[in-house]
Amino acid sequence: MSLPLSPSTELFTRSQLELIHAGSIKVLQEIGIVVQEKSALKLLENAGATKNPKTNFVSIPENLVSEALARAPKNIALYTRDHKEVLPLGKENVYYSPGSTTPFILDRDGTIRKPVSSDLVKLARVTDALENIDLQSTALVLSDIPDNIGDAYRLFLVLKNSRKPIMTGAFHNQGLLNMKKLLQIAVGGAEELVRWPIAVFCACPTTPLTWGDLGTQTLMHCGESGIPVEIVPAPQIGVTCPATLAGSLVQLNAEFLSGLVISQLARTGAPVIYGGVAATFDMRYCTARSGAIESMMLVSGYAQMGRYYGLPTSTYSGDTDAKTIDAQAGLEAGVGIILATLSGVNVVSGPGGMNYLNMQSLEKLAIDDVVCGMARRLRRGVVVNDDTLALDAIKKAGPGGQFLNLKHTLDWALKEQFMPSPVVDRQSLDVWKVKGSKNSASNAADFVDKLLREHKPERLPPDIEKHLDATVEEMTRSKVPIA
Repeated sequence: MSLPLSPSTELFTRSQLELIHAGSIKVLQEIGIVVQEKSALKLLENAGATKNPKTNFVSIPENLVSEALARAPKNIALYTRDHKEVLPLGKENVYYSPGSTTPFILDRDGTIRKPVSSDLVKLARVTDALENIDLQSTALVLSDIPDNIGDAYRLFLVLKNSRKPIMTGAFHNQGLLNMKKLLQIAVGGAEELVRWPIAVFCACPTTPLTWGDLGTQTLMHCGESGIPVEIVPAPQIGVTCPATLAGSLVQLNAEFLSGLVISQLARTGAPVIYGGVAATFDMRYCTARSGAIESMMLVSGYAQMGRYYGLPTSTYSGDTDAKTIDAQAGLEAGVGIILATLSGVNVVSGPGGMNYLNMQSLEKLAIDDVVCGMARRLRRGVVVNDDTLALDAIKKAGPGGQFLNLKHTLDWALKEQFMPSPVVDRQSLDVWKVKGSKNSASNAADFVDKLLREHKPERLPPDIEKHLDATVEEMTRSKVPIA
């Protein structure tokens, strides 16, 4: 039997990856990084990093990078809230998650507004129902929740409305502690959260070459607690990193490696994911653009560097710069999802995202779910063996025959073909006209309505839900300072 050969995309040769790695090491040694958090700075200095008293730049020696790469886990398992299913991150597995923290939502009538809690509940429920969106995301910044509880409250709503693992992040240091507490309650305790991690926190350096307080605290605190962290450099090519893709990857890789060192100094074996988001800078309009092909190419470069180190990978792709569901949205999201999938990114975050990750749309998420299913089918490749060569079926049908009534067709049709949701129109022209001549956005709106009517997310056990509710109620009452 011949196993299928999965199609893949690689932009760089092995020797080119080695040059990029060597360039990143030079950046860390000869230029250095800024570390604003004092305890992280102390960890680095105690381990052998040196701080330039004139510039405050911290030089990280190559041996610290090598040791961190050797200590970091090569595979990370994420679990559903009930521990019944696992998503192994690493190797060739590809999963999909909605786009990240967005301050706006697009209503189906074209209105762009600030989201409220009910919007995130709907988004979580739709994500829970979609077949090809594997993870949740605390994807909206809620305008009806106070800032001091906003990050934890987003997580609370998602935990109550879906069992899928969660990509998330904190807004401030106290929020990080609040969110960890909610996760521990949801899975049954601190030890259980280490054993069955259900969430990944993002830790973002400030490009170029700076680790601020929150990003560093996330690295260290999650590392100490065994919570997986996705290190996410977020450059604008030509503005906060070099104008060349190779130069951008050198700098961003240096930012990742510096974060990896900090995490491993905080706790040896801390689970870390090689992440990143990329945007070109369109100098005609002075805007960041994730829908540019160069942004997607840099995303592919992230994936290759992550595999070069043997680490799990994630990236933001499937987003669009469009502000409405149109051809541009389909073009940019489709190319981004397909390229990220062929590049072997373990977690592709971005479906549903618009306006450079600043807006979410439930209808676009439903459309992107189909793209993810198509990409997954492409990634699966083609099986070639005696059965799939179908010589017996060709013989039975014979010249001028047909295959519809053959057992071979019944056995293989649904295995071989991806069947999209009703978002995609495959009806005849006459039937399409009778049913209202709807476009994909209208089909997506109908499909989202159906999911919200019919899909019932699995509830938390009553005692855990009660504990979670009481904890969040107490958090909202307390005057928690923003750290």
